[in-house]
Amino acid sequence: MNIKPYRQIPIQECGESLVAIPKDTFAFFEPHPYLALGAPYGNASPWFLRKDILTRLQRAQRNLQQFRPSWKIKLFDAYRPNEVQAFMVEREFHLQAKATGLDPVKDQDKLYEKAYRVFAIPSEDPLTPPPHSTGAAIDCTLADETGQEVDMGSPIDENSDRSNPDYYATAADAVGKQAEANRMLLNEVMVAEGFHRHESEWWHFSYGDQIWAWTERQKNPGGEAVAIYGRARL
Repeated sequence: MNIKPYRQIPIQECGESLVAIPKDTFAFFEPHPYLALGAPYGNASPWFLRKDILTRLQRAQRNLQQFRPSWKIKLFDAYRPNEVQAFMVEREFHLQAKATGLDPVKDQDKLYEKAYRVFAIPSEDPLTPPPHSTGAAIDCTLADETGQEVDMGSPIDENSDRSNPDYYATAADAVGKQAEANRMLLNEVMVAEGFHRHESEWWHFSYGDQIWAWTERQKNPGGEAVAIYGRARL
């Protein structure tokens, strides 16, 4: 298995609390996509983030409205317990087996690698928490003045190269160019508040988790960025 390098980043937990995301600031996917699939949240809610992450996201929303006054950041997913992470990985594993014809037993490693393309490895180890279980990661897109999602060129969680943030960077057609412009706008308003975008998912942003710290180190060679958010529990 290809172990993700960000999982080796040390965590210096800051102890910040999880807080509920206010319903009046953003647009939301309703019902929540994973709850609708029967994911085992128990008494937890996906609509929680660390306090500072929510503050940054609220500022990103204000940034967006400087460019598009009536648009909103539309939230797909936020806090995700490890149990939900495992559920989604297994679901993606079987979807990929059906789509590719690979054998779930003989080709297990290949199928898990495909599942890990869009879902992080579940882990109960406090040193390697899945990003969303830290409360520091958010999956999101944009909604226009009518409340409709704008075209990003692929849906959230699509397991294909179209999910790569720069997939449409050289598009020559009008549809591809618009998808690229929309992705760039989302990235711009999020990065302005310190978030980093996942290298292979246009919709995934985080701050202060292991992926964020690893990305910081890639952008600043020789830097010693560490994660300040480990696993969080409601």
